[in-house]
Amino acid sequence: MIETRAAGEPWETEVDLLDFDLGKARDARECLFGYGGGLGVVRPLFDSRGRPEDACEEVPKECGELNHSHSYATWAEIAAVDWDAPVCDRADPYSVGVWLPGPDGEPVLDHVVRTPAEVDDAARELFGEDLYPHEWPPGGEVRLDRAVYRPLVHTARTIVPPDGAWAPVWASMRTLAAQYGDENVRLVVWFG
Repeated sequence: MIETRAAGEPWETEVDLLDFDLGKARDARECLFGYGGGLGVVRPLFDSRGRPEDACEEVPKECGELNHSHSYATWAEIAAVDWDAPVCDRADPYSVGVWLPGPDGEPVLDHVVRTPAEVDDAARELFGEDLYPHEWPPGGEVRLDRAVYRPLVHTARTIVPPDGAWAPVWASMRTLAAQYGDENVRLVVWFG
């Protein structure tokens, strides 16, 4: 949920994250809070901080099977995130970045996909053996049609793009921060 507080007042529920229909979003949960996913994130942005002691009443106090892995972040912390800093120590073994020609003709990262079969086939032919993308030689890339496929070390931007599925959450927090202040708007999560 998103909590807010006025100066000197306790935290109150402002918005339930379920209202944003984010689904399971395992990779986003792993990147943001260090829970779930399978990308090998070693530097989650707001890793398992626990339940804030001063959380509003709606945040479960007890941890157990139904409520666990609490974490939180203020809008000030979220607004300060370096979305392009690596959150993993190596390239994703199963996905590749897809670079397409930008305005100046130079390749620009467009999106990330599970490695398509035709890219695997082209890589096998190009590199002489069957390799996962993180095993491709340094500088290795596959060019097909207009796209360039490259191994990718994930950043927060590639997993949870600020303009992606979580954009409405960020927009809501930004709007609330204009009213309450950056330190007085907080995202609190737990899983179960």
